Amino acid sequence: MSDAEPTAALAAPCEELKDKLKIDGEAAAPAETPVEPPHPTGLTLEERFALARSVAEECINDDELRLLLAKKPVPVAYDGFEPSGRMHIAQGVMKAINVNKLTKAGCHFKFWVADWFAQLNNKMGGDLKKIQTVGKYMVEVWKAVGMDLSKVEFLSSSEEINKRPDEYWTLVMDIARKNNLKRIIRCSQIMGRSETEELSAAQIFYPCMQCADIFFLKADICQLGMDQRKVNMLAREYCDDIKRKLKPIILSHRMMPGLLEGQEKMSKSDPNSAIFMEDTEAEVNTKIKKAYCPPKVTAGNPCIEYVKYIVLPWFGYFEVRRPADNGGDRRYATAEELVADYEEGGLHPGDLKAGLSRHLNTILQPVRDHFENNTEAKDLLKKVKSYKVTK
Repeated sequence: MSDAEPTAALAAPCEELKDKLKIDGEAAAPAETPVEPPHPTGLTLEERFALARSVAEECINDDELRLLLAKKPVPVAYDGFEPSGRMHIAQGVMKAINVNKLTKAGCHFKFWVADWFAQLNNKMGGDLKKIQTVGKYMVEVWKAVGMDLSKVEFLSSSEEINKRPDEYWTLVMDIARKNNLKRIIRCSQIMGRSETEELSAAQIFYPCMQCADIFFLKADICQLGMDQRKVNMLAREYCDDIKRKLKPIILSHRMMPGLLEGQEKMSKSDPNSAIFMEDTEAEVNTKIKKAYCPPKVTAGNPCIEYVKYIVLPWFGYFEVRRPADNGGDRRYATAEELVADYEEGGLHPGDLKAGLSRHLNTILQPVRDHFENNTEAKDLLKKVKSYKVTK
């Protein structure tokens, strides 16, 4: 074979390659970026991520959340609650806001009605029947306030555990075996207890069970308050112990302070510390009027917190009504606007409180109507109000 032959042989493939790179004599267009497949919600991945992320003060962690939403069309989010008395506005309204955001982002939400847990923690004096009555009342509140229940299910812990006891208790025992007592006691905050408090044997068992709940319910996302963070982290640590790659994502929402000075969180045992979901208009007005609200101070100010985390997310604005000679009406579209104006003295505590009371009463009116006009709901509320709240 002559020296020219290899050159000719190589020329033909080169000409073919040139032809492939040309369309009617022009260079071929670069390959198109793959189009994101449509999600049933009609939202993009980033829109779904932003919605889910917005419910949490802390997310562990963002990358895992984005990947979950990209890979799983309908992730499972969960929250568990002890039926322990009347529902305050943070549990009622904030939770409705968060659940609606997560279901809009494509999640299926499981509520774990933790009746056995309330009994372990001595709520309602440990009376299971009373605890279950309170659980039914709480579901009625969420129905009335506007929670979208189309992608929500309420599961009773006592009923579900009894359906699959071997699966559940095997999980609980394995979690207990893999953790020392000191690590479990560190989780006592989840029950509203301190690490130095004398705990019953039942309360030692409680964190192991709550950790097991996450896996038992096949939850991808734990959407609970910051006060539940330690047991959610325990679940992620357990994944390391059992070499499980997919860990539950933690979306921890902010804890709302009590209305009075120095109260870090609302208390069901102190009626003046919180707005309850069926409080009358007069009760709401009185509680807000007495609330701690120092002029020009936003840090630790419960009235500012209520506007930022309840009113603004609910309405999309906060409106103050004043006479023209007192500054006139003012509508705030963001928390930043509100905080800046309040700290500069442009908004008086009295005007802030009046606006806050009006907005809260608008939110709560459908709940009042439901418990007034629905016979079953009315009976449930009457029973719950008659029960003594125990710690």
